[in-house]
Amino acid sequence: MGLFTLSWTALRTAVAEIPDPDFVRPSGCAGWLVRDLVCHLVIDAQDVLITLATPAAAEPTVDAVSYWRVQDRPPTGEDPLDALTVRLAAAYEDPGLLRFHLDDIGSAAGRAAELADPRARVGTRDEVLTVSDYLGAYVLEWTLHHLDLIAHLPDAPTPPPGAGLARSRTMLEEIAGTAFPTSFSDRDALLIGTGRSEPTGAQRAALRGAAVRFPLVLG
Repeated sequence: MGLFTLSWTALRTAVAEIPDPDFVRPSGCAGWLVRDLVCHLVIDAQDVLITLATPAAAEPTVDAVSYWRVQDRPPTGEDPLDALTVRLAAAYEDPGLLRFHLDDIGSAAGRAAELADPRARVGTRDEVLTVSDYLGAYVLEWTLHHLDLIAHLPDAPTPPPGAGLARSRTMLEEIAGTAFPTSFSDRDALLIGTGRSEPTGAQRAALRGAAVRFPLVLG
C-alpha cells in the first residue's frame, strides 16, 4: 500500500514538472505522445476510484502478480480505448487543463487508496482481489508508465522511486517465472523485459539462458 502511494505521488509530480511544449514529444509507449500517456493516467486514476468503490464478497481469484496477463502481441493502437485516449488527449489542447485534470482526479484516487481497508475485497476485470493486492499491482503500472513518461524528455523530471523500481522488477520476474541477470539494473530489467528498449549485445547474451522469451507484453 505504501509503495502505491510512493509511486503514484512520484508519477504525478513528474507530470506536473513537464513544460507545456514537451507534451507533444513522444513517450515510451509506441505511438503515444506524452499528452496521450497523461490522458491514459487520468483513465487509470478513474479505474482506481471505480474499483475501490466496487466491493466483492467472493474469494480472491488473483493477487498483485497474477492480476497481470501476458499478451500475445504489443498494442497496435487499433484498440477502441487506445484510439479514444489519443482523441481525448488532443481535445484538451491546453496542457495545463490535462495537467489539472490528472492532479484533481489523481489526488482523489490517492486519498481513496490511503483510506481503503487493505483486507477488503474488490472486483475488476471479472476478477476478485484484496485491496492490498490491487494497489500492489498498480505499483508496476505506475513505474512502467513513469519510465514511459520521461523516456524522450530532454530535461527528465522526477524519476521513479528506487523502491518502486525494485518491487516492479521482482513482480516482472514473478510473472516471467525467471530472474533477470544480476548485471541488469532494475530500470534496464523493466525496459528490456517489457520490450521498451532493445538489449545491448552483452545483455542479449546474458538473457540467452533465460527460460522465458522476452519481451513480455502485459495487459
